[in-house]
Amino acid sequence: MEKSVGESSSRRSVAEVQGGGYGIQIGYRTLSIRVDEKVAADTKPKKSTDPADAIATIDVHQIPTDEVYVRYSCSPSVGLESAAVERRLKDGRNIISPPPTQYWLKALNYVFGGFNFLMWIAFVVTILSYKPLGQPPAAFNLGVAVLLMLVIVVSATFYALVDWNASRIMKSIKSLIAEEASVIREGNQQLVPANDIVVGDIVVLSTGDRVPADLRIVQMSSDLRFDRSLLTGESDMIPGSLDATSDNALETRNLALTSTFVTQGTCHGVVFATGDRTVMGRLVRMSGETKFKLTTIQREIWFFTKVISTIALSLFCLSLLLFGVWLRKSYPGYENISNAIVNSIGCLTAFVPQGLPVCVALSLTVIARRMSKRNVLVKNLATIETLGCISVLCSDKTGTLTAGKMAVASIALLDTSMKTEEIEGKIAQAADPRMYAGLDAMHKVMRLCNGAKFDASTSGRPVAERVIKGDPTDTAILRFSEALSIPHLSIDSPSLLGKSRRLFEIPFNSKNKWMLSVMEINDVDEGEISEKESKTWMFAKGAPDILFRSCTTVMRSNGTVVPFDVVAMEELSMLQSAWSNEGQRVLALCRKPLDTFKGDLPPTDLEAVMYDEMRELTLVGLVGIRDPPRPDVHASIDVIRKAGVRVFMVTGDFKLTAVSIARQVGIVSQERIDTIEDVRAATKYRENVRPPMIKPSDDDAIRALVLTGEDVATLTPSDWNVVVGSYTEIVFARTTPDQKMSIVENIKSRGDNTVAVTGDGVNDAPALKASDIGVAMGSGSDVAKEAAALILLNNDFASIPVAIEMGRLVFDNLKKVTLYLMPVGSYTEFMAVLSNVLLGMQIPLSSYLQVCFSITNDVVMSISLMYEKPEADLMLRKPRNARTDRLTDWRLFFQIYLFLGLMAWPCCMAMWFVYMHQNGLSFYDVILVYNKWTDGWQGKSAEELATLVNTGQCVYYVTMVFLQYGNLLAIRNRRVSLLQSNPLWGPRRNLIVPVGMVGTALIAVINLYGSGLQQVFYTSPIPSMFWGPPFGFALAVLIMDELRKLIVRTYPKSLVAKMAW
Repeated sequence: MEKSVGESSSRRSVAEVQGGGYGIQIGYRTLSIRVDEKVAADTKPKKSTDPADAIATIDVHQIPTDEVYVRYSCSPSVGLESAAVERRLKDGRNIISPPPTQYWLKALNYVFGGFNFLMWIAFVVTILSYKPLGQPPAAFNLGVAVLLMLVIVVSATFYALVDWNASRIMKSIKSLIAEEASVIREGNQQLVPANDIVVGDIVVLSTGDRVPADLRIVQMSSDLRFDRSLLTGESDMIPGSLDATSDNALETRNLALTSTFVTQGTCHGVVFATGDRTVMGRLVRMSGETKFKLTTIQREIWFFTKVISTIALSLFCLSLLLFGVWLRKSYPGYENISNAIVNSIGCLTAFVPQGLPVCVALSLTVIARRMSKRNVLVKNLATIETLGCISVLCSDKTGTLTAGKMAVASIALLDTSMKTEEIEGKIAQAADPRMYAGLDAMHKVMRLCNGAKFDASTSGRPVAERVIKGDPTDTAILRFSEALSIPHLSIDSPSLLGKSRRLFEIPFNSKNKWMLSVMEINDVDEGEISEKESKTWMFAKGAPDILFRSCTTVMRSNGTVVPFDVVAMEELSMLQSAWSNEGQRVLALCRKPLDTFKGDLPPTDLEAVMYDEMRELTLVGLVGIRDPPRPDVHASIDVIRKAGVRVFMVTGDFKLTAVSIARQVGIVSQERIDTIEDVRAATKYRENVRPPMIKPSDDDAIRALVLTGEDVATLTPSDWNVVVGSYTEIVFARTTPDQKMSIVENIKSRGDNTVAVTGDGVNDAPALKASDIGVAMGSGSDVAKEAAALILLNNDFASIPVAIEMGRLVFDNLKKVTLYLMPVGSYTEFMAVLSNVLLGMQIPLSSYLQVCFSITNDVVMSISLMYEKPEADLMLRKPRNARTDRLTDWRLFFQIYLFLGLMAWPCCMAMWFVYMHQNGLSFYDVILVYNKWTDGWQGKSAEELATLVNTGQCVYYVTMVFLQYGNLLAIRNRRVSLLQSNPLWGPRRNLIVPVGMVGTALIAVINLYGSGLQQVFYTSPIPSMFWGPPFGFALAVLIMDELRKLIVRTYPKSLVAKMAW
């Protein structure tokens, strides 16, 4: 059985590192310096809780490899026995405890965050207006203060509950992720839960794996590299080593630390620390909580909050200033200081859309539930909104657009090619099976030059059912070569493995694009080798366009070798192109006999020797691997493109293979595909173009482009302008990880693009990090999942357009909430305060009713908007420009203040004046009265005047309540008529709308008829005739908005359409 450092792991885990961010990186660097100082002091650290002391005692990196096995009582071949594992598990599981949550900070944020701090200001000044300023103290003022405190308590409780609920849902999603590690126990390599790793375990790591515990490296491939950026903040790959490179345990390269990643190569490591005793565990404890970073929507809400709060505080201060310098002197007796403060509170409550923060918080819960149903892990729920801004999606091919279920479809030698299902038939029909002796050499390369490995626990199953750990390409070749058995040609995998020994290996990497293995084979059959007999062979497998350059001979089907001349190269290149056009990934298989092999050289030197040997190879043959597109991809890409998002393919595959798959999944639709020559011949976007303007216009024809990695390396800034600004369909082929990252950065810097990247491999990680939104597949590498913001646990590509739609829906619904709250809940309330301060009229809406309307009626109704389903055209609109399109813009303010609001407040004010007129007070008996409103005014007693004001305020309030019905129904749709999207049935059904309407009506009835409220806040029932007109006003508002939408739909280029929100 093969045993090698190349044994790989296919652990399926997500790199969830507690306490990440700059705190960890700063803590790591600080700790490293302190450890250096302690090591330099050469003093024995005393027992303490200081992490630097604990790390300074680590010496496992300084002892020889043999001593490592002795210290931790494990065997390099057997690992740990089950009994030892059970004993060591009692010392604690391999879990890093989360940093302690600072609940007091969270509580302060709940209580004082958002608009609550304005409510606190209102509460404090209301208390002051009650005592000592109130002479005598008014129960009304105390009641308003109690109400404000109730608002604060309810809001804070709601925020806390929503936060807790969203966290609970996300934890349930994370529980779906299986975190596993590959270890050697009882002599077998097996997968175990990462949490069950113990000290002394031998962990097997390969490219893409996350290091599950702190390890001392005991075996490694020469190209081993780690990504320590999570700890150090530095993006450079760190090479591994078998020997100590520093006395400092944090700096030496022969230790692999928890939550770092293997970006290249393979290794075995002995666990010396787990859980909280690891370096990461100690750093998490030092660093505390992760620093919070605002997302796009959070920045928008914070900006809006600052603007509104500034306006509200300014108007509140202005109102008090006017009272102090004008009203108190010019109209003595009009108001006392206590009443002035209470009435001015309306400036705070009127301008605060209290329902907005509630709806933002609620939206997180709604999204969390929807995401959990689709098995999508969102590391930060608020990033969903950023998905709605995506204008370019760069997708990897293998495992993302394709199913990742590779299978060998075709094989070829120089003079023959066949489908895999034809092999046995052709050999059976041949006069002499030795006519296909070349298949033996091909089988050796496929089986022995392979980084994948069968899981020992499934070795008894049929080959097709065995679990394989490794890269999908290697997996396909391993499964095929293991199943291939041709007795006439002595092709038998168990027999081959029994006489072979691996001496050295260079795993595949995305820069070389080949893999190399040096094997010692003890028995060589005659007739199979035309070169001189050898026991040591170098096998190589990789990209044909790379390996062809290193080949000087080529094998025929009968096993003979001929020169690899121009004719042979053209013949095989044509075959490669034909297979690639069918969507197959084509690999070349090569070999070379080695006279001598200096296995005693250091790994780095040996690797250099092998690179020199990569010449004068014999091309054994080609193998074609088919990886079918995922069934959901084509339809998903159609939806994404209709949403105005350009989809580009960025892959390391051969150009023709990439284009073929791109056509199959709908990324490329044009017959003619431009190349680098067409880019350089273009003149558009060459000079004096502002970066935001570099993007295709709606009138431009769809153009397709294919570029290779070599092309990308030669592009100038002006060439990039042409690429990003002129093409809708682009395929980037044969790209390296660095080039993928460069592609993303160049696209981001032009056209105000928000770029998303999908991928699943190690080579995708740099691009995932560089993107605005990284999307990883659940079956992908740990490195990719760490770099991504979104993980599709079920590898469901169809979740991407759903996530884009949800991002747009969140922003759309918050825009609707703002539009719903402002015209009546802010504008109309403020006009009531303004009329009192400037126009000398009794305030038509009491401060109690203002607060009550803002935090009960409006909140109840606005919540229904967060449950709105997407409008029919949501995924047909252009993506939102995250840099220029704000939550509130001039179109929205026009709709608020010059359309809906301009209908709302005159209606409410008219009802106030109508009521006064019915009671014998004309328009001029109510307005500009100031301090004349006293006992005897127009023949009415002070008690009668107070009753008129109290009832009139309730009339104003009821008008606002039912007027909002029309507003709510009007803003549910931006363009579509209510007749096509009513809330009771059909595709836009939302039964929470009528529930909210009933709820707000009940609140109004309670306010008017509640005896306790009547006594404290002076509310009162209103005449029956004033219950009907508000419904008519609501209908009028709805009809006016329906007419506006009709004009927008009929004349999309009209002024009305351009002003539409």
